[in-house]
Order: sequence, then structure tokens, then C-alpha cells
Amino acid sequence: MIPAAFDYLAPSSVEEALAALAEHGDDAKIIAGGQSLLPVLRMRLNAPETVIDLGRIDSLRGIRDDGDALVIGAMTTHHEVRDDPLVREHALLLAEAAATVADSQVRHRGTLGGALAHADPAGDLGAPALALDASFVVAGPGGSRTIGADDFFVDLFETAIGDDEILTEVRIPKHAGWGAHYEKFVRVAHQWPIVAVGATVRMDGGTIAEARVGLTNMGSTPLRARGVEAALVGANPTEEAIGAAASLVADGTNPPSDLNGDADYRKHLATVITRRAVLAAVGA
Repeated sequence: MIPAAFDYLAPSSVEEALAALAEHGDDAKIIAGGQSLLPVLRMRLNAPETVIDLGRIDSLRGIRDDGDALVIGAMTTHHEVRDDPLVREHALLLAEAAATVADSQVRHRGTLGGALAHADPAGDLGAPALALDASFVVAGPGGSRTIGADDFFVDLFETAIGDDEILTEVRIPKHAGWGAHYEKFVRVAHQWPIVAVGATVRMDGGTIAEARVGLTNMGSTPLRARGVEAALVGANPTEEAIGAAASLVADGTNPPSDLNGDADYRKHLATVITRRAVLAAVGA
């Protein structure tokens, strides 16, 4: 299908983008890489009067070291996140997840900020960002503010970004030396994951000192498997110990039931995938 007609604006600064958003209000939509919005427009599930393209705002791109954190501009592509040496050193889980997003064409166009703001619970980057305890910087009429990971994802396709705000950057605490793995289960290549698990762990003296586990498509938002994380701390990285911890992964989840599988199937699948992800993260 062809999208409904709309006006197109391409500001060159965040300030210009915010002014355009304020002027057009509910009749406007922000577009980043367009990999989520364009299909919606083509199916006419949304018909904004104005589309505000962030693609010409250079300040929203790039990855930099900021002391104890990495700062990733919202318009940085999945391909750049996957290959950047700073991300691979300090936030390996995010790089591992970015490598699994759709196909090469989408990874070269889609953006980290766009995917996170879209907040699809089946999207691959929300759970890793949550597990890595990311924070999200948004700009609005009153200036910038920072939203913690636990408060960012509100509900299905809903975040804490205000209607008059724009996500500008993602800050991720450094996790240098942590092992990581993102395991996803799909029926066909490049499909949204039926279930996926991101695990990152820090070893100390042959035992697991810290663990973070994020869940994809196990609820209306990305989730942390905190019971699994607690069970892993102090454990030896054996199949038995990791399997016992993984058995807790479905606690507190509310996975959907659809044509790909019902909720009970996803809970079972999450247990299997969590065991695989943690074993891979510890190098077992």
C-alpha cells in the first residue's frame, strides 16, 4: 500500500526538531531509520500529517567514551553498534544483540534510538539495554532529562518519552571483561524472536560474581530475570547450576499467546534458551 500524504521536515538540529514537534503536536511523527515507522505508514495503521526526519542531525550519531559509561547517539545504526570496538569491549551484550537484528540492509538503516523508542517487546535491543542498566537521555522544551532503564519501558509500544520529547542518546555503564551472549529462537531467518534471552556475566575466581539477564517477548515490555540473576551469583559455571538458575526465568513474566506459540510454550522455551545463553556467556 501507499502511505497517506504527509508533509516532510528534515531539521538539522535537535532544537529545530523540537520546535517542529511543538508546532505540529499530535499530528506529527518522528522518523529515525524508518524500519519500524515506514511499514506502519504503508499499511495506513498511522497517518500523521507531518513526518519529522532526524537523519540530518549529526549530533545524534556516534559512540563515545564518557568515563564510566559509553554514550551512544540515538541515530547510531545497528551495524555501527555491532562493529564498534568500544561497544564490543564495554557492552558486548548490546553488540551481540545488534548482530541478530533482521538482515544487513535493516541493520545499516535502523537505529538504536528508533528501536528503543518504538518499544516493541519482540525487538532485540530493549532487553540487552535493560540488562546493561542503560539510561536514556531525552530532550524537550524544558531541556534534557535522564530516564533510568527500569522506568523507560512502560507498556506495549510505550515508553516514558513525552509527546514533546526526543530521545537523544543512550548511556550504558561499562561492563569490560564481562562475558555475554544473546540467544534468540525463530522459526525462519530474520523473524522477530518468539523468545530471546540476553545474558552477561562477570566471573571471579571460577565462580559467577555478577549476572544480568534480559528477556525479549516475555511480556508487554522487555524484562529482567532477577530471580535467575540472584541464583547465578556465587554459582559455579556448570550445566547443573546454570540449569537450576534458568528454571526460575518464567517467574513474573506474562508472555503472549499467538500463532508462534502460547504462553506456556514460551515459558518453557525461555528456560531452555536462558540455560544456553548463560552457558555461552561464561564460555562453557
